[in-house]
Amino acid sequence: MINPDSVGRTFTGADLVTVTQSEIDNFAAVIGENDTRVAPPTFSIRISLSQYENILTQPEIGVDWTRLVHGDQKFEIFRPIIAGDILRCSATIETLRVAAGNEIISVRSDLHNGPELVVSSWSTLVVRG
Repeated sequence: MINPDSVGRTFTGADLVTVTQSEIDNFAAVIGENDTRVAPPTFSIRISLSQYENILTQPEIGVDWTRLVHGDQKFEIFRPIIAGDILRCSATIETLRVAAGNEIISVRSDLHNGPELVVSSWSTLVVRG
């Protein structure tokens, strides 16, 4: 059961993630992108989702990651991610609702390179009942 007191709270990921050209190249190859001067727009989700898991599975929040299904995603890109960026992820639990026995949460993720906001993304996550 997700702790309703976590709604509205922002959690900062413990890890800094250094983006390498190799990671960008590999991600781009999987989606068929040839231009790897910058990361593809959806590259940020690979960082956000791994950070979400670390943040949202903390006992005080109560997300059971084994029951989680990714429902929806949207992005606001302030500038492309490039090799050499050192990103810190924060996650804000914006909403929580229950539907048909499932908990549905909306989480905003912000990726910062130092003080610069690079990408914000919103994920709808469904924790199956």
